[in-house]
Amino acid sequence: MGELANFNTTQAPAFARKGELSTLAKSLAGGGGGGSGGKRISIKGGVFRLMADGKEITSIDDRHLDVVIVNAAPKISRTYYAGTYEEGNTSAPNCWSADGETPDASIDTPQASNCASCPMNVKGSGQGESKACRFSQRLAVVLANDIQGDVMQLTLAATSIFGKEEGDKRPLQAYARYLAAQNINPETLVTRLRFDTKAAVPKLFFQPLRWLEDDEYAVAVDKGASTPAKNAVTMSVSKKADAPLAIEGAKPKAKAEEAESFDEPEKRKPAAKASAVPQKKAGSLAATVDEWDDE
Repeated sequence: MGELANFNTTQAPAFARKGELSTLAKSLAGGGGGGSGGKRISIKGGVFRLMADGKEITSIDDRHLDVVIVNAAPKISRTYYAGTYEEGNTSAPNCWSADGETPDASIDTPQASNCASCPMNVKGSGQGESKACRFSQRLAVVLANDIQGDVMQLTLAATSIFGKEEGDKRPLQAYARYLAAQNINPETLVTRLRFDTKAAVPKLFFQPLRWLEDDEYAVAVDKGASTPAKNAVTMSVSKKADAPLAIEGAKPKAKAEEAESFDEPEKRKPAAKASAVPQKKAGSLAATVDEWDDE
């Protein structure tokens, strides 16, 4: 894929020129949990998989997926498992926090009174130099070629959230800061999700693709305020064995030498940069999604 054409913010449609950042923009940039059983996008194995009620409906061969981010959890959550994670294990985490600050009130034996002082938040408490307690963030998205379609959950691990940008390769927070520097809200445009082909675990980069049309934006706003979107970004942990907490990109039985590295959350002033949004392009996933309700 060639370089994307630069665009000027004066070309933004009227709905995108509001002069202030939305709640969604601030959530993605690190300011400030998903329901199970719905429709979601999995990135297991470095492949985009469309899931419904825990079952894979289809997988996508392309290394990218175009979506509109319509909602996001206001805070980054945390989960801690006492043992080594094993694929297929359906037990609930031993400790978790929806806001990344204090353990959930329902936990019988929290690891600490707050996340900052928790021994599981120390480097080396997990595999290699990693932390045993893992970060994650939930997004609610719709497919760019089927904006009228279902809202889907996308849960990201730390490697897809944090880290520095390298050219047009940006983890979630770097992408959100890149947009925020130009006063652009993510729900006003199509975002391309791309796999980092050099990463040892599934890891996504985020890239602006095009502005939404006026009618598309109106739908995106409605989708973001819908119950499915709110459920998708709300952390819900069941203590029942049949309700696992899925964190996309978490690595099962990771070896110390294979531990993925990333920068911890940091507050910094974003530098203004030109963004890149080429013309609208038709997709081919809508028909597949339309068939979900027939499954």
